[in-house]
Amino acid sequence: QVQLVESGGGLVQAGGSLRLTCAASGIIFSIDDMGWYRQAPGKQRDLVALITSGNSTNYADSVKGRFTISRNNAKNTVYLQMHSLKPEDTGVYYCAAFGVRTIATWAKRDYWGQGTQVTVSS
Repeated sequence: QVQLVESGGGLVQAGGSLRLTCAASGIIFSIDDMGWYRQAPGKQRDLVALITSGNSTNYADSVKGRFTISRNNAKNTVYLQMHSLKPEDTGVYYCAAFGVRTIATWAKRDYWGQGTQVTVSS
């Protein structure tokens, strides 16, 4: 059983910074891609940033130059460092792990976290 647990969300003023952390628990053999998604009230869940097992990254245009995604494969953890936050960055941030292979279940599966709220005040 794999669980993703996010932390680091909260309330911050515009221009401030936050660092989100997502740790995958379980007996994990490998994870392909890990990412962060954001869902604002009344809107769909959109990709914020993605990082591959080889550390290639992809960002939404709206966060390029302000957010940095990184991962620690030994800890099965992904981070999202957010700077120069704007009110439009407000939303629930979800962590995702794609292509997770565990010792118990060799077939690859995808997992999502429960989400952490980020609120940026103007």
